[in-house]
Amino acid sequence: MDFSIINLIKIFSIGLFYDIGSLCYFLALYVVYLFFVPTKFHGSKLDKIITKFSYGLFLFIIIFSFLSEIPFWQEYQRRYNFIAVDYLLYTYEVIENIHQTFPLPFLIGVIVIILFLSIRFAKKRNAYKHTFENSDSYKLKLIPSTIILLILALFHFNIKNIQAENFTNVNENELAKSGLYSFFAAYKSNELNFKEFYPTISSEESYAILRANVTAENDSLIMYKKDIKRFIKNNGEEQKPNVIFIGLESLNASFMKRFGEKENWTSAIDSLARESVFFTNLYATGTRTIRGIEAISLAIPPTPGRSIVKRENNSNLFTISEVFKQKGYTRTFMYGGDGHFDNMNNYFSYNGFDIVDRKKAHRLKENLPTKRTRIKDNEVTFENAWSICDGDLYNQLLKTADDQYKSKQPFFNFVMTSSNHNPYTFPEGVIDSNEKTRENAVKYADKAFELFFKKARKKPWFKNTVFVVMSDHCAYSAGRTEINVQSHHIPAYIFNLKNKAPKEVAKLSSQIDVFPTLFGYLNWSYTTRFFGKDISKMTPKDERAFIGNHRKVGLLKPNKLLILETQKTHATYSWNKKDNKLTETKSDTVFLKEAISYYQSAYELFKNDGLKILPKK
Repeated sequence: MDFSIINLIKIFSIGLFYDIGSLCYFLALYVVYLFFVPTKFHGSKLDKIITKFSYGLFLFIIIFSFLSEIPFWQEYQRRYNFIAVDYLLYTYEVIENIHQTFPLPFLIGVIVIILFLSIRFAKKRNAYKHTFENSDSYKLKLIPSTIILLILALFHFNIKNIQAENFTNVNENELAKSGLYSFFAAYKSNELNFKEFYPTISSEESYAILRANVTAENDSLIMYKKDIKRFIKNNGEEQKPNVIFIGLESLNASFMKRFGEKENWTSAIDSLARESVFFTNLYATGTRTIRGIEAISLAIPPTPGRSIVKRENNSNLFTISEVFKQKGYTRTFMYGGDGHFDNMNNYFSYNGFDIVDRKKAHRLKENLPTKRTRIKDNEVTFENAWSICDGDLYNQLLKTADDQYKSKQPFFNFVMTSSNHNPYTFPEGVIDSNEKTRENAVKYADKAFELFFKKARKKPWFKNTVFVVMSDHCAYSAGRTEINVQSHHIPAYIFNLKNKAPKEVAKLSSQIDVFPTLFGYLNWSYTTRFFGKDISKMTPKDERAFIGNHRKVGLLKPNKLLILETQKTHATYSWNKKDNKLTETKSDTVFLKEAISYYQSAYELFKNDGLKILPKK
């Protein structure tokens, strides 16, 4: 960020304004209590218990919130947002992660000391004494009570967290916010109504534009106007190899030597890319694993709010599982942690996948419609808060593939790795350093990847197995602007295709296009509801990618980006890929309507069950 005295004053002024609003939320209940409790009860035993407990709890939340914001900012470069809200549901993983990353006893000690000193200070100032001996009448209580409750009402009904964003630099916008206010604002906006918050066009026009953009040569649209259901025809004999998808946790394209990394972090991943059909200009839709899972499995742009993986009514959707099912494949989701996290098990199981994961002993048994296999204790050599190490997960994959091979039925395994994730811990002795850093976590993930393929090449099923390798999202997604285009650039390639020589494909494309492209390479003809397209059939005018965060969604074309924002606004930018610079430009109506058509239709189809295998008419 650029230092400016004026901006610094603005940041603190806006922050103070939102802190006053946050404070009023805390004070409101106690204000009501003080107002209605008769004076004769002031200083009673019950009054002392309620007051001291309330003040202690208030201080604890404030202190804990402040200290927690520091590691949250280090990881995400943001005030509390929807990620913080989501993590509240998974306290075991979060607390274990904090314990493995920070000295937890020290932090608890700091909180207790600050709490103790604050209460002692209040006592020295006779705050408790003045409170318990207070004899104000209802009339005198009315003035401060009314002021506090009016401020609360003002903030609750009229002040939005987005109104704190008055700067062009995203870091300044985030610093100006209040952490606690941001947390509750995120809680209220976990799912956003596209038609209420974003620019829209008529449904008829939206689908007309969309249907023209998602079809390729030889595709046959089914004649239902508000749908994108179509039959995709590919010529040639269908191939049915086994398919293994490996999702690389938080791996930026920039971590690879191919894209300029000088320290050789990913020698194995780079090496295999040179033997593959390598998509060098492909972008992730979001900044979290469940966004990547949504894009890869549903081939859909990122709808605002939380990922479909975590939403209600997300079963029986038309995912890649349905295409594999139609072609006679088994389907298995494999994860080294407890798939209860982020609702992954429910999403995958209710969409046709068997589950292999590391169920936590304290969690209740989930009733899933498909088979769930727990990774056993004796199959684990290393485990942290989130997951077993990648090496153990790959060994589990080898074991599972061996068993699947015996059945003589083609298999599809969707594997999600985890080692390249905070707290960046991994088995000792695998790489040349055991220090807990992002760089070493990437190097370990790469080494585990290398060892897996060394073992896999000796397996009888290897020759007839295609590997799809792709990152779920980038690390370090923050930048000067709200959406950092380069921090969505990820590696993706398809290895071991028959009759396909290794090559690089530089077409601008998206995560949502990878499996439609694979199906094209395998000469599969099938009915689909995917937004994604076969990259091999893309013409220059078809090239595009979808990028977004929780609130803003964008359509990326070569050298330009259009972002749809809440409050029914949008912004158009020219994009200089070389220095990753965005420059605001005039709006283009055709470009705007195209962007709206993708996101509005994705929202409508999901909401109206149009993404179901048997959707409502």
